[in-house]
Amino acid sequence: MNPNQFKPGQGEEVEVNEAPVSQRSQTRRALVQALYQWLINQTDTQALINQFVVDGRLENCDIKMFREMLTGVATSAEQLDQLYAPYLDRAASRIDPVERTILRLGAYEMQTQAQTPYQVVINEAVELAKRFGAEDSHKYINGVLDKVAEDMRQLEKKLYADKKQP
Repeated sequence: MNPNQFKPGQGEEVEVNEAPVSQRSQTRRALVQALYQWLINQTDTQALINQFVVDGRLENCDIKMFREMLTGVATSAEQLDQLYAPYLDRAASRIDPVERTILRLGAYEMQTQAQTPYQVVINEAVELAKRFGAEDSHKYINGVLDKVAEDMRQLEKKLYADKKQP
């Protein structure tokens, strides 16, 4: 089959089969979208929650987690920026809005969700950056959040490092 034989709009659409994601991962995806909308439009968080519910965008999500984290990140955004700002190569205000949203979400989860291992928080943020961010933003997110973990989860990081050594 010669691809030059096809004209735009002809042919079959190829479906991309993604691996199934957990409810929490799906919730984080929705959170990035909602927090981005909050950041850009300054939309009220309760209005965002209502909009996402009505639009069916929380169908496979943990709504309680979505509500708590959306409200938490929005109300503590400036404080969260201060947690990761020392590890940036520029001012937090100059970071791309998508990446800033992911950094805030990761910093918030690291700060408030002690039951979630820091490696999971970082990995989820990296996956979000691959999905929503610029081409190499996942590397930047990984580096910054790893440094945040060194500050916020020192004992956990030490235990993990000790466990890896023979």
